[in-house]
Amino acid sequence: MFSQNDEPQGILIKTTLVDFPGRVACTFFLPGCNLKCPYCYNHELAKGIIPPQDRVSLSELYAHLQKRKNVLSGFVLTGGEALLNPHLKEIISEAKSFGYKIKLDTNGTLPEKLKEIISCKDTKPDFIAMDIKTSPYKYEKKLIFPPDFSKKTEFPEKILKSIEIIAEYPPENREFRTVLVPTLIQKEDIEEISKIIPSDSIWQLAQFINENCLNSEFNKILPFTQKQAEEFVKIAQKRIKNAKLR
Repeated sequence: MFSQNDEPQGILIKTTLVDFPGRVACTFFLPGCNLKCPYCYNHELAKGIIPPQDRVSLSELYAHLQKRKNVLSGFVLTGGEALLNPHLKEIISEAKSFGYKIKLDTNGTLPEKLKEIISCKDTKPDFIAMDIKTSPYKYEKKLIFPPDFSKKTEFPEKILKSIEIIAEYPPENREFRTVLVPTLIQKEDIEEISKIIPSDSIWQLAQFINENCLNSEFNKILPFTQKQAEEFVKIAQKRIKNAKLR
């Protein structure tokens, strides 16, 4: 076991009705991310910073899962980027031992790690949601990466590989998500994304919220109008009938 000072921590949302489709769940936010998306509103967590009042240790998390296992049926792991966390396998395995169905949120940039956890029944998530920020071929120009991140040019291949892995799941156990951020998403990007995800996908498009963004300049960017957002959905639905505005 970990000592009190070095035990891994995250942020726990004890009950959620919206994070895991069809299930009453709890959500655990793991710190750290390999992207620095300019519109990120969770950027302190992405940097690995958890406010003291929000810190929940793994011991506390497991106690909550044990206590609530007859009320909750789903457990969501998100971030940051959950696949970066060295304790992810342990957390999934422990939650499964209590009978929980597992949902994993990922940015799709770590297909090797994704394949690794899917390959083991004790750590295989039951549902996977992947964020697609924009056309994979624009990641290098449109997103920001930590200084030590290398091989940015491999991102199109990594995103496509993660989509391929997730496509192995039944349609009802996977979804893709895109935030409609002006400067990152245009009609041609929606068309491009629609070509690379399975046609039977659930694709959630969400309006950009210009508050508390990592890059403060994005707080000044106005979201698309409702009419514009609905136009994006119509474009998406030409190939992905289950695309919708969240």
